[in-house]
Amino acid sequence: MKIWDPRIEEMPAADLKKLQYRHLKTLVYRLYSFSEFYHRRMDEQKVHPDDIRSLADITKLPFMYKSDLRDNYPNRIFTAPQEELVRYHVSSGTTGKPTVVGYTQKDLDIWTTSLARALTAAGLGRGDIMQVSYGYGLFTGGLGLHYGAEKIGATVVPTSVGNTERQIELMQDLSVTAIACTPSYMVHLGETAEKMGISIKNDTNLKTAVLGAEPWSETMRQRIQEQMGISAYNIYGTSELSGPMFTECAEQNGIHIWGDIAYTEIIDPETGEQLPPGEKGELVMTILQKEALPMIRFRIGDITSLDESVCPCGRTHPRIERIQGRVDDMLIIRGINVFPSQVEHALLGIPEVSGHFQIIVDRKGALDTMLVQVELNPDSFSDKVSDIMDIRNKVSHLLKNQLNVAAGVELVAPGALPRFEGKAKRVTDRRVM
Repeated sequence: MKIWDPRIEEMPAADLKKLQYRHLKTLVYRLYSFSEFYHRRMDEQKVHPDDIRSLADITKLPFMYKSDLRDNYPNRIFTAPQEELVRYHVSSGTTGKPTVVGYTQKDLDIWTTSLARALTAAGLGRGDIMQVSYGYGLFTGGLGLHYGAEKIGATVVPTSVGNTERQIELMQDLSVTAIACTPSYMVHLGETAEKMGISIKNDTNLKTAVLGAEPWSETMRQRIQEQMGISAYNIYGTSELSGPMFTECAEQNGIHIWGDIAYTEIIDPETGEQLPPGEKGELVMTILQKEALPMIRFRIGDITSLDESVCPCGRTHPRIERIQGRVDDMLIIRGINVFPSQVEHALLGIPEVSGHFQIIVDRKGALDTMLVQVELNPDSFSDKVSDIMDIRNKVSHLLKNQLNVAAGVELVAPGALPRFEGKAKRVTDRRVM
């Protein structure tokens, strides 16, 4: 079992908490003293740095939201002077202004080291050839994985996104052993390879995939692993925190969050109350050592739970389970909470359909409706109406059992739904709120 830095990653839990507290105390004093934004926020919350006497006291501090970054666009929350910044990244943003994140050299070094630890946990190292098929540029994925892979001694193929057939050719020609991309693009690569008469399992040296930037299910992981003969690891991060930073280890049982870099909480999204390990809620993170854009109690919006037990790999840092969805992406259909990842999980258990789907939510009169469009697998495509009806009924029945709400089902031909090189866009909500 490879570990990048055993001194830190296997640190006794009690020592790790002491280290976290020291970092937190320093961070809070620094921001209260030098950040107008955080000073005002803490005064509004009626909390002073002297009130933070233990890690548990972090709950006294105010939350930070993505809207804070947009409201202070582009750099009014930054705590490092311009001459110390070495890079900007900008989120794509769906509404209003995007979010801008600045980095000092120390910020980049910590980010790169975090990814070196993460990629090592996924079994990668010197001698691997890693194809980075995340977007380069303003998006954090490409450059983050690029420098992390170089840090562990891997050779990088910076393909970015798009030009899929060329990517498959390079995967073969350069004997690529690992790839980093979204799970939906991994599926698209496999489908495109098949059309080219190439089997990723049999005709390439690919052994490892580091997949993230969108929610995906355990069922989808198993399908990718079985069909492509690889091990697929979940990677996690957000552009506001730095970018992709944390992965699963070889146990594939939770994403290791490096406690010396981030302090992790799970809260009730409605009340903001901290939840105990094992309970699902909204993920909140405090980045403990960031210089240019520190984040205290940043509400990410992702739904997960926390596991503080020691991992069988020997790492003592906490883990989060696979992301279930997002608070703000959660659909409420006739009073029932529905996440796109639940739909994906159900569909991947039906061999007659593929993992490609779209959810269309509408309102007829006073009632919400949900239509799931899903592609048939080529082997199941038939001219017989009775065959199609049987599959549709099967999908409809399973979705109702999984979601506890009825959904309309529309089966479409293989390849009919859009493919995405970045994050998959699964939901169209036509309701007028």
